[in-house]
This record gives sequence, C-alpha cells and structure tokens, in this order.
Amino acid sequence: MNSTLTASVIWVETVSNLRFPPTADRRLQYLMDRNNEGQLQSVEREELEALVDLSEELALVRAEALELLGKQPQ
Repeated sequence: MNSTLTASVIWVETVSNLRFPPTADRRLQYLMDRNNEGQLQSVEREELEALVDLSEELALVRAEALELLGKQPQ
C-alpha cells in the first residue's frame, strides 16, 4: 500500500537524528562481546535479541527519514 503523509521537515530531521541512548548502546556492546566469547546466559540472549531488533528498526526509520531529506547517513 502506497500512501502519502505530510510531515514537517523539522520532524523528519529529528527522526533522522535518533540514536540509541549511550547506556543502551553500551549494554548492547557488552552483550555482543559476551556472546562472541560464548558467555551469554539465556536471559542475556533474549535481551541481546531485543536490543538488536530495536537497533535494526531504529536504523530503518532513520534511513527512511534520511532518504526523505536527501541526506546520507553519518
């Protein structure tokens, strides 16, 4: 389904600048390191999967906003 949505440039720019909060980013890195070392527990694996999913969704939303703005990711 293709639809048109009107949004202000400011709103799209704000979305394009979204980032993981530093604490979430550090936690994601910590869990990825533990995973690479084979030390991840099942609860941590679930948390890692959730953070990866969220990170991927955020990246996709940012990419769409950047595309609307005609900008490249930095």
